[in-house]
Amino acid sequence: MTKKLFVGGLSYETTEETLKENFSQAGTVESVSVIIDKMSGRSKGFGFVEMSSEEEAQKAIEMFNGKEIDGKAVTVNVARPLEDRPPRRGGFDRRDRGFGRN
Repeated sequence: MTKKLFVGGLSYETTEETLKENFSQAGTVESVSVIIDKMSGRSKGFGFVEMSSEEEAQKAIEMFNGKEIDGKAVTVNVARPLEDRPPRRGGFDRRDRGFGRN
């Protein structure tokens, strides 16, 4: 069974290759993804690393949580599944055009 880790606080310069190189010190890295902002094309400052076993995932947490990668201290913990969220409310209404008319 593989174990997915959340890695937060990443430098904007941190690449998937950098994460793979670092986390492979703890064991076999199954996959790596740095989350990229669609509008700017740069990192959102977090990503995910999937280790091949729970033991390796725990070792990676112990090795890297609070440690620096590319000059920034990162947070590493077990990734939680994405929860269902209610639809967004509020915001801009195209019919309103921002003039307060209803």
